[in-house]
Amino acid sequence: MSKPTEVNDSNFDQMVLQSKTPVLVDFWAAWCGPCRMVEPIVEELANDYEGKVTIARLNVDENPKTASQYGIMSIPTLLIFKDGAPVSNIVGFRPKAELKRSLDTIL
Repeated sequence: MSKPTEVNDSNFDQMVLQSKTPVLVDFWAAWCGPCRMVEPIVEELANDYEGKVTIARLNVDENPKTASQYGIMSIPTLLIFKDGAPVSNIVGFRPKAELKRSLDTIL
């Protein structure tokens, strides 16, 4: 069973921007209700896309540099990176089917 990878300010470049596979990054915070609603969906996606897409989570309170660099103003925000660049931006809670469509589009 695959789990989302925890990324932070110090390993973001290596884990996300230099990844050989597309990466979905869930920008979240512990106090955020909608973030807690999205968390089990993100965990399911980690299993569904194992080996095809890297699923990662970044706590914005603990990693403000990266959150600021990508202009994260509302959470949850899910950014999909491909070849080191953001290609999709999803703000707020979305159902699993919608997130899968976004991922399938970039595969």
